[in-house]
Amino acid sequence: MIVTVLVPDEYGVSALGAVDGVRAVRYDSLDDLPPEAAEAEVLVPGFLSPGQADVLDALPKLRLVQLLTAGAEAWIGRLPDHVMLSTCSGAHGGSTAEWAVTALLAVFRRIREFEDDRRAESWDSRRTETLQAKRVLVVGAGDLGRQLHRRLVAFDAEVTMVATKARDGVRGLDELPALLPEHDVVVLMVPMTPATRGLVDADFLARMPDRAVLVNAARGPVVDTDALVAELRSGRLRAALDVTDPEPLPPGHPLWSAPNLLLTPHVAGNCTGVQQRAYRIVAEQIARFAAGREPEFLVRGDY
Repeated sequence: MIVTVLVPDEYGVSALGAVDGVRAVRYDSLDDLPPEAAEAEVLVPGFLSPGQADVLDALPKLRLVQLLTAGAEAWIGRLPDHVMLSTCSGAHGGSTAEWAVTALLAVFRRIREFEDDRRAESWDSRRTETLQAKRVLVVGAGDLGRQLHRRLVAFDAEVTMVATKARDGVRGLDELPALLPEHDVVVLMVPMTPATRGLVDADFLARMPDRAVLVNAARGPVVDTDALVAELRSGRLRAALDVTDPEPLPPGHPLWSAPNLLLTPHVAGNCTGVQQRAYRIVAEQIARFAAGREPEFLVRGDY
């Protein structure tokens, strides 16, 4: 029996071509699916594509939505019970961790200020901070958090991991209020769920020590934007954001001009090799499905 899989690009067609029992068919958009959609059992949405429940009418045999991303919030709650949802866990952790380390190094070593000096032809050899011995609180202990932990330790930072529930080597989310004042950096690497939406509010930020750095590599709505802007404008906190709320930022938004902020446009995982890494995971998950087994990274409930 052949399983028909709809993929959004030619790379997906090629990547799934070697998977036994699978026929990969490309589509141009979810609004214009090919005739093979009538037989498709698996849909692979494009990177960061919004969840479209109305597409289900054109996919009567759909049994699995396999994502190219680790985040699944766009599709959670939009699928009927008989359709499974699987993430691309393991594909983007290394790249996202690399971005977080890059952001912290840029902030602590004042790379942007030195670049401004270069443009102004100003030789100002001032002292900077270092990532060494910084106390870093990583909120999220999945693949992204684990990848970041490994890299931070290599820079001699002191790392504390936090997850929903405490376990060996990981603190519980309920311990955050006590942990925040003890750390120089907080890095967010949590999935977007009802429990994490607005997690970083004014009270959360107020508990961070003066000149601490908030790094958001999760999703924009995890942070209360207005509360963060207030802290940045006061000069008390610093931040590095790869995601924002709203996203993309509209013209004139306060984050464009906020001081003490390093901002990138959701590019932590968008780097060379991203398709290869993502489709390697996707091919493994779809191979399991075609063989009659459940994918490893199924979303159950909110995650």
